[in-house]
Amino acid sequence: MAENIFSTLNIAGQGMSVQRKRLTAVANNIANVNTTSSIDGTPYQRQVVVTRANNKNQFATELDSQMNLSRTNSSHAPNAHLNVSQAEKDSVTAEIVGDGKPARIVYDPNHPDADGEGYVHYPDINIVTEMVDMITAQRGFEANTQMISTAKNIARYSLDI
Repeated sequence: MAENIFSTLNIAGQGMSVQRKRLTAVANNIANVNTTSSIDGTPYQRQVVVTRANNKNQFATELDSQMNLSRTNSSHAPNAHLNVSQAEKDSVTAEIVGDGKPARIVYDPNHPDADGEGYVHYPDINIVTEMVDMITAQRGFEANTQMISTAKNIARYSLDI
């Protein structure tokens, strides 16, 4: 029974870690919504969190080896083929990556980062989308917090029996 409670706490903790990464990515995106030039001279790239479940069973391994995801357009599922390192002990892994969308182009010849034709390349970030992502990450974090609280109460009430 104790192993189940600790496993529950571990899984909820991993969920909280994923939601923290999502909140970090959203905060970076909102902070850099108008960043036209990063260190390498390109516009800021919107960050997203890619999560993967660590399936250790034989069926999932065989299914992955037999099934290839084909894309008819390069904009469909742009994060489908990312190599995310999987930790052996974790149920889920998360990594912050760039979303791969092209920059939003705005004509502003007076901007210091305008190209030769007067166009400025801004990151393709929508504040409404970022706010929705922030709220869902917050709700996910709260759900994992409630799960930890429930597991602690179950353990405490078990000792009272």
